[in-house]
Amino acid sequence: MARYLRPMFTCEEIWCQLFSEPGAGSDVAGLATRAESDGDEWVVNGQKVWTTLAHTAKWGMLVARTDPEVPKHRGMTYFIVDMEAPGVEVRPLRQMTGDAEFNEVFFTDVRVPDGQRLDAVGAGWRVAMTTLMNERVAIGGGVAARSAGPIGELLEIWRGMDVHNAVDRDRVVRLWVETEAARLTNKRARETRRAGTPGPEGSVAKLAYAELNQRIYEACVDLLGMEGTIFPTRYEMRRPERAGFAGEDPRWSFLRARANSIEGGTSEIMRNILGERVLGLPGDPRNDKDLPWSQVPRS
Repeated sequence: MARYLRPMFTCEEIWCQLFSEPGAGSDVAGLATRAESDGDEWVVNGQKVWTTLAHTAKWGMLVARTDPEVPKHRGMTYFIVDMEAPGVEVRPLRQMTGDAEFNEVFFTDVRVPDGQRLDAVGAGWRVAMTTLMNERVAIGGGVAARSAGPIGELLEIWRGMDVHNAVDRDRVVRLWVETEAARLTNKRARETRRAGTPGPEGSVAKLAYAELNQRIYEACVDLLGMEGTIFPTRYEMRRPERAGFAGEDPRWSFLRARANSIEGGTSEIMRNILGERVLGLPGDPRNDKDLPWSQVPRS
């Protein structure tokens, strides 16, 4: 595995996460993509969706069903898949920004060496949760400089206005205070994460980031007035080479921010994690928890 780490760290090789499927979004454990053992290889067939930057990725982190006759959380295995391997097809999903940052990925008899399996057969859920907890920290747990990022864009628009009023000023100040509270909370949480894998605080940060980000860009568009209704690039089709908001027009960011409460786990899932793992509330009923995956009804 050491072969992959430095090129990943230096971004010489881009990676993508192959988790969500058309019938398994928030319920990742319901995934249907199959990996069947064939000697020293696994043969993968299925479909993934909402895969960010799959079109630029060299490697993918794939969770696939290897045993359909055990409960869904125990029958998955985690693989490293070569995105340039025969049988891997990446199709763009055009978003309302005009970009195709997300993709569908199809697997048709894709062969993956057993040496590219991470952890034991059937341990995919555990490895996937480690990936997702780190992803949520990456999305919502950043510690930017004070007044940088989205709130900095809002402040720039505010300072450039010819006329100010008390209502708008109150709105901007409240958003700045929330941003600063989130920044300092993330800074404190970062210190506790140095000991190992992130805990539920990553989900809390991701939830706060998603909703705050959306409200900041809503304020940006509102302060721009009629100019805020004019999209800067006419929805031209683009296939980005990177993810993120840096350097984009706030009107583009307003549209892109709609995805913040879906990607990396929906806000509803984040609230479930917060309720169950932080507040100790009873979990949602899970009638299929002990059923073999093959017996679980699927849409």
